[in-house]
Amino acid sequence: MAGEIIRGFPALRPVWSDWFDTLSTESPLFGGDHPIRIEEGRENGAYVLRAELPGVDPQEDVEITVDDGTLTIHAERTEESSGRDGGGHRTEFRYGSLTRAVQLPRGVIEDRITAEYDKGVLTVRAPIEEAERPSGRRVEVTRGE
Repeated sequence: MAGEIIRGFPALRPVWSDWFDTLSTESPLFGGDHPIRIEEGRENGAYVLRAELPGVDPQEDVEITVDDGTLTIHAERTEESSGRDGGGHRTEFRYGSLTRAVQLPRGVIEDRITAEYDKGVLTVRAPIEEAERPSGRRVEVTRGE
């Protein structure tokens, strides 16, 4: 994508190519997915959320909060790389923060929520209190006059 746009401007290639590389059709700017991709559902009596967070240190870079039925995941990501480019040395870095908030289902026991990070995936488990549901009842339909 970047190559087509800046092909005629060689002096801008390093600057604009890096900028365009940070965008994708999955970017929220283009109506795509959220920066933190998740999958969520119920498993064994608990609400389970899995979030892709590769390249972060869960102890240092991830914060999870729960407030009034909303679970918020905040992560800071830092990437650095270095190498040779042409005849010189090149160092690049990218950093930024990502946040995702989801509404927890009714019945979640907020003070028993746990989180685990393994191989780039954060898994949050929230036990759900199963309330007794009243048996259904029939609703009478009356005729209007």
